[in-house]
Amino acid sequence: MTDRVLYLMICGAGPADHVDKVITLAHERGWSVYCVATPAAVEHFLALDKLEHLTGHPVRTGYQRQGQAALPRADAVIVAPATYNTINKWAAGIADTYVLTQLAELTGLGVPIAVLPFVNTALAANAVLDRSISALRAAGVKVLFGEGGFQPHPPRHGGRVMANYPWHLALDAVE
Repeated sequence: MTDRVLYLMICGAGPADHVDKVITLAHERGWSVYCVATPAAVEHFLALDKLEHLTGHPVRTGYQRQGQAALPRADAVIVAPATYNTINKWAAGIADTYVLTQLAELTGLGVPIAVLPFVNTALAANAVLDRSISALRAAGVKVLFGEGGFQPHPPRHGGRVMANYPWHLALDAVE
């Protein structure tokens, strides 16, 4: 295994069903991957036992409990698939989930963070998303959205674009 630690913050969007792709790519590039998942990701998309087997580490879904091992210090973070909700709450400083609390802290610590959104064109048209992306970029976060990153899809067409979700761009951005 490696000394490079990557936190993979998994949000509740369609590509979460295929998060094994980025984990495999990360392992090939020498990262030890620790998954941290939002409640929506856990409820709708993830098989935690499979992720634990793939990464060799338990998936963190909430705050550390007594007797539970702490996560190692992160060398980099990928937030993917990043939802409209997570991006906007994070940029607004709302830390009402474990993932958002961790992202607030990691941003403040200056840990390299890449965000790969998964939003449709209707959500992307909201001015609040532009403001949130600008705020995160101003804080040093690499938001891979628009040209050279994730391109929004028409509403109710997410299933048609998941096969082309550019996981590799997030890894490239933190290396």
